Amino acid sequence: MPDPALSAAIQEAYASAPVGQVIHHTLEFYHPAFSVPIRVVRDVSAIDARIEAGAARDAGALVTFADYAFGLVPPTSSAEALPQAVIDIDNVSREILAQLQLATSSGDMISVIYRAYLSDMREIGPETDPPLEMTLLSVSATPLRLRAVAGFANLLDAKFPSLEYDLEHFPGLVA
Repeated sequence: MPDPALSAAIQEAYASAPVGQVIHHTLEFYHPAFSVPIRVVRDVSAIDARIEAGAARDAGALVTFADYAFGLVPPTSSAEALPQAVIDIDNVSREILAQLQLATSSGDMISVIYRAYLSDMREIGPETDPPLEMTLLSVSATPLRLRAVAGFANLLDAKFPSLEYDLEHFPGLVA
């Protein structure tokens, strides 16, 4: 069954594998402590590509994705467990390791966004609309490799209603 988030152009590229057409797989890592998002592409050279117009950061802007060797095992569809993706990035730079160490010391979660671009349509925008956005659940890093497990929010264990009634926000609770 085709993925409805993929454009018709990338579905055709997956089906026919045209000569000269390259699919660029990209990841964007973001945390409020980062000075700029970490953007990587699975390729031998960096690429410039346009972010989708509805993005939370750099909407519609042409940004650079640094070249890194990475692997991505996409989330599984299973009734037994929450969907999780495994991300491996080789030869991680000191700058990325420093950013990740800074992020892990805070309470905020690191988000990761997967986008796919066709080589001749990078300036138009990603072929995945909306892009796949997950939260990093665990990260382990060495100077040679970063391994992260990303997943989606566990809505089954979320409080409902999520609003907490306290005196600070609702002073009328005191008689």
